[in-house]
Amino acid sequence: MRRTRDTEALWMRARALRGLKTMDSPIIKGFQIYHNFIRPHEGLDGDTPADRAGIKVEGEDKWKTIIQNAKHKEMERKT
Repeated sequence: MRRTRDTEALWMRARALRGLKTMDSPIIKGFQIYHNFIRPHEGLDGDTPADRAGIKVEGEDKWKTIIQNAKHKEMERKT
């Protein structure tokens, strides 16, 4: 049943994205981050691809952690 809901959700997202003109949209990057770092995958026994690659995103709010880490790396580059 879960797979059916996930498939329907993906179809609805794809339908909403039909208006995108380029693939370098921030929306596409957001989906990539969600898919690879946040969303648990059934085929990976509930892990994310990042988990399997040895990349851990710690914390209750993974989005917040990813954004904070990106900001920290950006600040390091500027100094």
